[in-house]
Amino acid sequence: MDYIAHPDEVVAMLKLKYARASAPDLTVDPSLSEDLRYCYDMLNKTSRSFAFVIQELSTPLRNVVCIFYLTLRALDTIEDDMAIQVEKKVPLLVQFHEKLYQPGWNYSCGEKDEKTLIENFDRVISVFQTLDKKYKDIIKDITRKMGQGMAEFCQRPVVTLHDYNLYCHYVAGLVGIGLSKLFAQSGLESDWFATADDSSNEMGLFLQKTNITRDYLEDICQSPPRIFWPSDVWSKYTNKLDSFKNIESANKAIACLNDLITDALQHAPSSLDYMSRLRDKNIFNFCAIPQVMAIATLAKCYNNYDVFTGVVKIRRGQTAKIMLDIWARGHEAVYDNFLTFTNELANKIDPSDPNSARTKVLVEQVRRICVAHVKPQAAFGVGDVVAVASMAASTAYLVSRHSRLFAKL
Repeated sequence: MDYIAHPDEVVAMLKLKYARASAPDLTVDPSLSEDLRYCYDMLNKTSRSFAFVIQELSTPLRNVVCIFYLTLRALDTIEDDMAIQVEKKVPLLVQFHEKLYQPGWNYSCGEKDEKTLIENFDRVISVFQTLDKKYKDIIKDITRKMGQGMAEFCQRPVVTLHDYNLYCHYVAGLVGIGLSKLFAQSGLESDWFATADDSSNEMGLFLQKTNITRDYLEDICQSPPRIFWPSDVWSKYTNKLDSFKNIESANKAIACLNDLITDALQHAPSSLDYMSRLRDKNIFNFCAIPQVMAIATLAKCYNNYDVFTGVVKIRRGQTAKIMLDIWARGHEAVYDNFLTFTNELANKIDPSDPNSARTKVLVEQVRRICVAHVKPQAAFGVGDVVAVASMAASTAYLVSRHSRLFAKL
C-alpha cells in the first residue's frame, strides 16, 4: 500500500488538510461582495491545482488573479466544447475579451462546474469592473491574444514544433506573461517582471507541454480526437497517432513520449531563473508549486508506457509533501525537488532511446543549476532507520483508523 511505503507523505497529507481547513473561507467572507464570494466559490470548484495558492496571495492581487483565472477558464471552456461549430466558435473566441465590458453577458456551453461558470459569467464581469484599470487592461489584453490564438488552432492542426510552441504560447505562455505583468503592477515584485515576456512564456510552456504530454490518452479518446502532439514529432514513430494505444507499438510510443518530454525539459532552466527572482513569499509559492509538480510529472511519465493506457499522476501524498516543503524552505526546496526529480528521470534514460543524448544534456543543465544552490545532505544513520520504521508503524495505525479520510485525500 502506497501510504505504508511512504509514511512521510501521510503526515504531509494530514498537515495540508488541516492547513486548508484553517484557512479563511472567502466564499462566506462578509467583507466581500456577493459576486466576489461567488467567484471564489467557482475558483474552488473549477481549479484543484491553483485555488488554494491563489487564495494565499495578498490583496488586492488575490482578487485580480482570481478574476484572471476565471476569465481564462471560461474562454478555455468555449475552446474545449467540441459541440460548438467552428463557424460559431471562432468569433466567440476572438471577441471574448469584449464581453468583459458587457454587463449581464453569459453563455451556455461546457459541462459541470465550467458550464455553471460561463452561464453565470455576468457575475465575473461584475467583479472585473471593480478592479483598477491597470489590472483590467492586462487581463483584457491577454484574453484578447489568447482568444485569437485559440481561434487560429481551431481551424488548423498542430504540425510543426513551431506550431507546438505557438499553441502552448497562446494557451499557457500568455498566462505567464499576464501574471508577471500583474505581479509588477501590484508592486510586490520588481519592474523586471513587467517586461520578462520570454521567461514568463517559458514558465507557461513548461507547464503546458507537461500537461499535453501526460494527457495523450484523454485527448485521443475524445470524439472527435483532440490532437496537440505535433505531427512532425509523432510521424517519426508512427503513421497514426492512435496506434500508440496498442501494446504492439509500445517501443515506438515510448520513444515518441521521451522525445516530447525532452522537448519540455528545455524550458526548465529558464523556469528556475524566473523563480530565483521572485521575492514575495506568496507569489513564489503560487509560481513554484506548479513548476515542481511539472518536473515531478515528467519524471513519472518518462519511459512509462502507462501514459498510453491510463492516467499517470504523482501520488497525492507526494503533492502534499511538495507543497509543504516549498512553503517551509522556499527557493531551496525548489532546487532540491528539481534535482531529485531530474535525477529520477535521468536514472530511467535508456542509452538506446533515439533522444537519449539530448535528454542527458538537458538533464545535466538542470542538475548544474540545482547543485549550485542545494545544501549537502547529512549521512543517513542508524537513528534515521529507527525513525523511519517507527513512522511506518504509526502510518499503518493512522490508515487503519482513518481509512475514509485517506480515501478522500
